[in-house]
Amino acid sequence: MIKKEKKLDLLIIGSGPAGLTAAIYAARLKLKTLILEDELVGGQIKDAYTVENYPGFISISGSELIDKIQNQAINCGVEIDEFDKIVSVKLTNSEKVIETKSYIYKPKAVIIAAGAKKRELPIPEEEKFHGKGIHYCELCDGHLYEGKHIAVVGGGNSALQAANFLSKYAKKITLIHKRNYLRADKKNQQELFYNKKVEILWNSKIQHAIGDNKLESVLIENEKETYKLDLDGIFVYIGTAPRTDLYKDYLNLNSSGNIEAGETCETNIKGVFAAGDVRTKPFRQLTTAVSDGTTAALMAEKYIKNEY
Repeated sequence: MIKKEKKLDLLIIGSGPAGLTAAIYAARLKLKTLILEDELVGGQIKDAYTVENYPGFISISGSELIDKIQNQAINCGVEIDEFDKIVSVKLTNSEKVIETKSYIYKPKAVIIAAGAKKRELPIPEEEKFHGKGIHYCELCDGHLYEGKHIAVVGGGNSALQAANFLSKYAKKITLIHKRNYLRADKKNQQELFYNKKVEILWNSKIQHAIGDNKLESVLIENEKETYKLDLDGIFVYIGTAPRTDLYKDYLNLNSSGNIEAGETCETNIKGVFAAGDVRTKPFRQLTTAVSDGTTAALMAEKYIKNEY
């Protein structure tokens, strides 16, 4: 089947806060813009139970915030194409070609705001128990563990927020963390420490998951011993990895897989910009993603205006 070619000013890959913000600015700059998204609109923040560090909202759920930003983008005239997976890319100074399952896009400029994916629990049984005891979204699957004993793996804000949220369902939560301190902010730590349902296992790792058709227990290793812990489920929050594999043949990546791009969001290829969690930077927050989206769109407009 011959795919239809589409030409446009700007193609934005990813519909998280960075991508949506870039699209809002691009639309206001009268650029013919399309957002490509291979999953649901919103990125990781859509799964956040509550957001309390975004200006203008004392407290708002991630899904509510994304809905507001998405509606704003649509009202500006932004087109969003969901669930169309990219199969190949060609990014050069003279030509940009993005091929999906449905179309071949030839934009003048590209903003990569593909975000990051959650790191999977590094044990041999992850695939066997994925969705059958090992989970990555408390909002999606927490209700399955009413009155059960579950573990939360991790020590950052996402892990602690998940543990506090899951305590409304579970009878007991064991937080398993590989260090002897937490990386989460003080507010989340304080809430966790006051939660009577939570027990913390410091300097500990899950080595194996045990069970037949569903998870029944795990093998825990710490500095002193290895032992079995009976569990009904595990929720994992051990960081993220940037979604940049598609671009490694064209763009400079650092050792962590992030696209090398400075404060202007420009990459080593003219007309290609990186925004949000895919970009090299010291802090990855909701507000810095929005900032990147703004900068990338303005720089893309400047590039198009000068080159075309």
